[in-house]
Amino acid sequence: MSELTRSLDVVVVGAGPAGVGMGVTLRHLGFENFVILDRAAVGASFLRWSRQTRFITPSFTSNQFGQLDLNAISVNTSPAYSIGVEHPSGVEYAGYLQAVAEHFELPVVTETDVVSIAVQPRPRRFLVQTNRGTIRARYVVWAGGEMQYPRTGGFQGAELCLHYSKVASWDDLAGGERCIIGGAESGIDAAVALAAAGRRAVVFDRDEPWEREGSDPSQRLSPFTKARLDSVLESGRVKLCGGRSVVGVRRNGSGYQVALEGGNVVNCAEKPILASGFVGSAGLIRSLFEWRDDGFPQLTETDESTVARGLFLVGPQVRQGDLIFCFIFKFRQRFAVVANQIARRMRINTEPLEAYRYYGMYLDDLSCCADECAC
Repeated sequence: MSELTRSLDVVVVGAGPAGVGMGVTLRHLGFENFVILDRAAVGASFLRWSRQTRFITPSFTSNQFGQLDLNAISVNTSPAYSIGVEHPSGVEYAGYLQAVAEHFELPVVTETDVVSIAVQPRPRRFLVQTNRGTIRARYVVWAGGEMQYPRTGGFQGAELCLHYSKVASWDDLAGGERCIIGGAESGIDAAVALAAAGRRAVVFDRDEPWEREGSDPSQRLSPFTKARLDSVLESGRVKLCGGRSVVGVRRNGSGYQVALEGGNVVNCAEKPILASGFVGSAGLIRSLFEWRDDGFPQLTETDESTVARGLFLVGPQVRQGDLIFCFIFKFRQRFAVVANQIARRMRINTEPLEAYRYYGMYLDDLSCCADECAC
């Protein structure tokens, strides 16, 4: 893209799984006048994963029987087939995303930072201001990720901790035992990785997510994580401490102290690990969304902003009522919902989207999402 202003039908912001998957969907509908922008590279968030981190959802090539690979972001592709592993690393999965973008000849423009998005009323257009110029667009699909936007607050002294997302390799961390604040997926992944490196870890979480039951994998530890946790618990290298919140962290000479609800204090020789999750990127355009009480954007039933018509959200920040779409196999089911809305408004034939239903990638009836597993 040149430095000059351009006029496009659709701007997709983010070239991770949500942005690339959305781009493929637009391609299948015949869209040509669109662009996918990323401030870094295709799959940049995955390139930032620690070397030990792996996908908790397994990849398996099952497309031939009408079951899409859980980690695929488009029909007729499979990370298991192209990468050849069941639980990809971040670097491996970024390679898959790059291969998909190249195969479908997606118009991806990297090293382009979206500075702001404004609404021009007449004619109604979005003015997407980037570090390389301004783009006018009829529609914007926000597909920014989460990894680059860690949640770093929550208690006094949180800034003294090392956030999970900032660790390039758990093998390279100095010292012995580490205190980990947060016991969901990232916290347990950190504990498992430290145990594998011969270290010890103590995990603090009031809500004890390692004990949570239910059918929704977004609400409990994945089987992949639970099995690894059970293994390191048997080794004695990991200890779980639930029932009380961490209310503060402070320096204690050359070490640290973790203050717990009720007055107890735990001494830590090394900087505590903060595994508090991510705030996501939609907050960068906060004024273009209404916001729910739980901190997620308020969306229409087609994942459109309730205040900026023509702005859509795809990816892990999508929420519909109590439904959480944070896994790839969940949020990919909404690409066709968004694409259908844009195509219909532009009077483009949406028949190609029917193939998405066959592969379970067109979820427009959310009543099916209330089923619980019997056993």
